[in-house]
Amino acid sequence: MSSASRFGYPSIGHLPLGVAILALLVGVFGFFVLLVGLVLLVFGTGLAFGAGTVTVFGSGSTVAGLVLTIFGVLTVAVASGLWSQELWALALAVLVLLFYGVVEFLSQAWLGFLLIGVLLIYLVAVSNHFD
Repeated sequence: MSSASRFGYPSIGHLPLGVAILALLVGVFGFFVLLVGLVLLVFGTGLAFGAGTVTVFGSGSTVAGLVLTIFGVLTVAVASGLWSQELWALALAVLVLLFYGVVEFLSQAWLGFLLIGVLLIYLVAVSNHFD
């Protein structure tokens, strides 16, 4: 199923195996974020549409649902872009990883910081596969 690319990285066709795994994981995460956002939108709209009741999730759930829905759609789009080897998706993934790297460093979560560092190094190493 997988073979070595011309640069020595395992690949699926022209897609490096690590990028494929990362795209799948990001896509699954994005799907669940989108699902949670939609659930909050559906069940949190009672107050927003004038029913006058506060729902199980509270009165801020409509805004949270909208934010999570938008974030989920963007995350699924990035996963699709990584799978298609789009340069914008690589740039966005690197920016998000840099942000999380700063958060992990400031919270002194060294294992997470190390994992993010490895992912950043890998994405830079395979960046020549992106258009």
